[in-house]
Amino acid sequence: MGTGLDLPLDEVMVGDCIAMLRRLPPASVHAVFADPPYNLQLKGELRRPDDSIVDGVDDAWDQFSDFAAYDAFTREWLTECRRVLRKDGTLWVVGSYHNVFRLGTAMQDLGFWILNDVIWRKANPMPNFRGRRFTNAHETLIWAARGAESRYRFNYAAMKSLNDDVQMRSDWYFPLCTGAERLRGEDGKKLHPTQKPEALLHRVLVSCTQPGEVVLDPFLGTGTTAAVAKRLGRRFIGIERDEGYAAAARARIEAVEAMPESAALALPNKREQPRVAFGLLVERGLVPAGTTLTDRHKRWRAVVGADGTLRCGAATGSIHKVGAELQQAPSCNGWTFWHIEGRDGRLRLIDEIRTEIATQGL
Repeated sequence: MGTGLDLPLDEVMVGDCIAMLRRLPPASVHAVFADPPYNLQLKGELRRPDDSIVDGVDDAWDQFSDFAAYDAFTREWLTECRRVLRKDGTLWVVGSYHNVFRLGTAMQDLGFWILNDVIWRKANPMPNFRGRRFTNAHETLIWAARGAESRYRFNYAAMKSLNDDVQMRSDWYFPLCTGAERLRGEDGKKLHPTQKPEALLHRVLVSCTQPGEVVLDPFLGTGTTAAVAKRLGRRFIGIERDEGYAAAARARIEAVEAMPESAALALPNKREQPRVAFGLLVERGLVPAGTTLTDRHKRWRAVVGADGTLRCGAATGSIHKVGAELQQAPSCNGWTFWHIEGRDGRLRLIDEIRTEIATQGL
């Protein structure tokens, strides 16, 4: 493994997560996904009526002596994650009711800026066998920027596209990891008690990273984050203290085939595109002076001036001002209001022309 300024890209580091994190250079990763120990507090709450353990989770696996010990551990690994995170990077942390509130408090205390809490609603939750509580059917993901002033990445258009062209909401519906995706040992039992579904990590990584960027998972387990990162054309760094889990993760990652580069690319993020003025389209002859623009219902027609203004009857001004005045509205996004009518009568948004020249370079 590399040291100093070298990054152990596409590797699984075995050892204590805090010690391994300290070996990474500062501001070196674009995103962190962390699924830390839950810190189960009440003995027996994950046990069946016959007192057998549900889903392989036992007290020794992730229980700390008290809240103070858990909080100290949480602050330590979060501090290191913030150190290695780029200024424009983001952190995802997933937890249950046992620990997510303590995680959120620590994140805010350390300077992270919380962007969303996302509810992962499970399609097939584990039943509550004792019948003394509601079935615990969700987990919470906290998404945070490194700080309040961070210019973080959010692939809004990609998320909207994944959701049938409707804004992606903060409640996500996925089943637990089951079937062939679930890793099992030689005895046929689940290899890891809290293996996350790949679909969940797919959405997380597509939302906040680009191909070629580096994703860190300090609690890699059996490698879900790394496997999905590789498939999506991202680089990864995984940390896992258990040799058995690390070996399973490596084998799993090795079997993953990366998507073609063309498939891994996300839709362009308009916030990152250069600002394009309507006048530039006029100057370049893409929307020549004298062109008639219309709204999608063809109620109004406006003529484009040589200076990039529009004229429609008595209304004169920018594409935004004229659109608002005609509709008697306080504001209007002229880019999505005005269209060019082709010879075949089909309408084309002027925003499509702007997007084309922005993505091709000014």
